[in-house]
Amino acid sequence: MEPELTKDEQYPPIADYGLISDMHSCALVSKAGSIDWCCFPRFDSPAVFSRILDWRKGGYFQVAPREVRSVSRRYLPETNILETTFDTDTGVAKLTDFMPVHPHPAPEEPTEESRGRQVLRILECVSGNVRFVVECCPRFDYGTIVPHAVLNSPNAGFAHGGADALSFYCSAPLQVVDGGFQAEGLLNAGEKIYSVVTYQPRLPVGRRSFTSHDVDEVNEHEIDRRLAETRRFWEEWSSLCTYDGRYRDDVLRSALTLKALTYAPSGALLAAATTSLPEAIGGGRNWDYRFTWIRDASFALYGLFILGYTAEARAFKDWLEWSTAGRARDLQIMYGLGGERRLTETELPELDGYRGSRPVRIGNDAYSQFQLDIYGEVLDSAHLYRKFGGEMDPDYWEYLQRVVAFVIEHWREPDDGIWETRGGRQHFVSSKVWCWVALDRAIKAAHALKLPGDIELWRDVRREIKGDILAKGYDAERGVFVQAYGSKLLDASNLLLPLVGFIRADDPRMRSTIEAIERELTSPQGFVYRYKGYNDGLAGGEGVFTICTFWLADNLIALGQVERARDLFEKLRSCANDLGLFSEETDAETGEMLGNFPQAFSHLGFINTAVQLHEAEAHRAGAKSAEAGKGGS
Repeated sequence: MEPELTKDEQYPPIADYGLISDMHSCALVSKAGSIDWCCFPRFDSPAVFSRILDWRKGGYFQVAPREVRSVSRRYLPETNILETTFDTDTGVAKLTDFMPVHPHPAPEEPTEESRGRQVLRILECVSGNVRFVVECCPRFDYGTIVPHAVLNSPNAGFAHGGADALSFYCSAPLQVVDGGFQAEGLLNAGEKIYSVVTYQPRLPVGRRSFTSHDVDEVNEHEIDRRLAETRRFWEEWSSLCTYDGRYRDDVLRSALTLKALTYAPSGALLAAATTSLPEAIGGGRNWDYRFTWIRDASFALYGLFILGYTAEARAFKDWLEWSTAGRARDLQIMYGLGGERRLTETELPELDGYRGSRPVRIGNDAYSQFQLDIYGEVLDSAHLYRKFGGEMDPDYWEYLQRVVAFVIEHWREPDDGIWETRGGRQHFVSSKVWCWVALDRAIKAAHALKLPGDIELWRDVRREIKGDILAKGYDAERGVFVQAYGSKLLDASNLLLPLVGFIRADDPRMRSTIEAIERELTSPQGFVYRYKGYNDGLAGGEGVFTICTFWLADNLIALGQVERARDLFEKLRSCANDLGLFSEETDAETGEMLGNFPQAFSHLGFINTAVQLHEAEAHRAGAKSAEAGKGGS
């Protein structure tokens, strides 16, 4: 009998996972060929496979050869189709994983959810021969429901329980094992096996059981056709990328990841694909990130626009306009993928959590927090949309004026801050700066487009906010912008001050702040923590924040320290996994990925910094060329 594995030995590192998506839902695939996280029919639906959150209860779907000696993997170029190559004792096998991408249906047509979402997997023996095993072990509702599984034919079956059901097809003969399906056999060179999971959201009306006629029409030819269609979709989308710098492949991978994290029916962008992956192993900072934060809006719009993806930026702007409509005082920091407002947080005590990191949470109570930054972010999003050629709808401009009026009325109040801490409201400096951004962007839009508005009042309030920040948010004794009025602490969010145009990076007050953050808020590698020494009302620690470190690199570029910025950028780039995917955080001591994965904010930061480096170096090369031309004349 083999010894029982420890939790650390069971759970793969977060970096072991790759992402596949159809822009409705997604799956995480490990290097072992196991899907350990997948939610149907939406990204934020209850998980069908969730072994990443509880190795015993969570359920999985594994396709792999036996006796594996080594593994390599890649995405097929310019796609989100994952290819894993297994080198075994007897041969080499290649596993292709994808979720077929469908054109989004018109509103009057049946939704794609009602047709079922799919994961398709093809295992091919490339050379020699390999013994393989296929195990589809669904556990519905985050592992709490063990389904009833039945075979309807030698190659197809159903598993159902509660409100959920799966149909399963495999080209190898199946047997029912422990509420799931299993197949095994031998592949010789050139031979393949195909397996497909199709989500079935409900029983057909008037029926009390499933029959073989309910199985989606699946055969090898159809799977190959869907693979070709999906590959063509991703390649055509990738061809629109306008960035041509030295990091093109990495930038495109980040863009593809953002597209994979986009909910196609609404244009909403997820913060991350997962819930409750911990910010420190064994800790309790485990949050559900399968929602859309307003904070991401301006970064998302900018990141997509500068790569040439205007359609995605426009869809996200439309989602933002739709979701935030209504009274300005009702604006939330985050919404569901369809604009849902109530995202009540619940703990699942029956789940062990990733490597014992409890609690596992679904929903996120931060939706009810008061954060002043979101008002500036809404105005900044509209500003960026306009700046890159979008039109300002009169009704939306009227709404934006109401947002500005709300800022004028409430900017002096304390808030919960951009980090969603639970330590009580304060006068956070970054929140006040975003209030300044709201007035600044409104003034710019009204002036550029000759839109109605009390511009003189807005200018007066903008001036007042800036004076207040400089008087109360800057510690002249330390020579730094502090986390909050009356505080002595630093906060990495203040790295945004130059990036949003509040102050120049080379202003002595900002330069000294950047230098202090480098001294006091960085790891030995130069990676940035959000803050230190602040009682945020939460137990446990956290890693260094990827997005904050990109902000530091952006500030170094603004200071003209391009070589230092590139060095830091390269270090950050090495923190991605072998597929080019980033998590939210990194353990400063071990380099291990932490937090939800993959993290959209981290990929947005990568795109922005890569583009800024490209532009800074192009500007420098142009300046040198001009100088050389003068010398030659």
